[in-house]
Amino acid sequence: MSPQTAAFETVPLEPGFRPATLVSREWLTPGYVRVRFAGPALKGFNAPGADDHVRVFFGPAGEPAPTEAERWRELPSREYTPLASGADWVEFDLLIHSEGQWAAAAAPGAAVAVAGPRRSNAVIGEPDALFLAGDETALPAITRFLRQRRPGTRAVVVLEVEAANAQVPIPLDADAECTLLVRPGRTLVEHLAGLRETDRPAGSVLGFVAAEHAIVQVGRALFERWGLPAESSITKGYWRRGPR
Repeated sequence: MSPQTAAFETVPLEPGFRPATLVSREWLTPGYVRVRFAGPALKGFNAPGADDHVRVFFGPAGEPAPTEAERWRELPSREYTPLASGADWVEFDLLIHSEGQWAAAAAPGAAVAVAGPRRSNAVIGEPDALFLAGDETALPAITRFLRQRRPGTRAVVVLEVEAANAQVPIPLDADAECTLLVRPGRTLVEHLAGLRETDRPAGSVLGFVAAEHAIVQVGRALFERWGLPAESSITKGYWRRGPR
């Protein structure tokens, strides 16, 4: 096994606050939608890391968009991982659930504002393999990890989804394998807890696990079994089950 040579390094970014509008919406599954925001303020938007987060503020329906950042920050908002961006646009893949109905109902031209990211997890070195696990909320980050990796790099993906989202697109290739866990079957927590030292991909590995908060302890225990140093893994609870 080769030495661990790849790691994450946190890099600060100039966050920015960028008003924009909803210009397109594409349903990927009955419960998962891709939206694109565009506008001149998005020029220069930069989210280089696969797991970068921004906060999206939603303008009031049927009312003029705020003109000041302070007013925007009083409005409902959510944190998301950008999927892709261009000269004056940014795309997000969003899960439609009790707190995500805006993406399903907002009319074209709806006002939004994008704040951040304030920091980025840059990859230092070139890993031999990626281990990527999560639920629907982690799919944008997993997709970006797969797209950004060096050609030929092995990727092992484990994804837990609702049956309605089982056909969600994942950019797999000959060097990537995916285990799809469909609820209410075997859970991601159970799957990761069952992985042993012999399941570790060979060589230097970057690990990423993100899902409901219960995954944090299980993900950290897995990476400890595999001997991954803290700087070579990310484990996050993207959301919490039950009342807040």
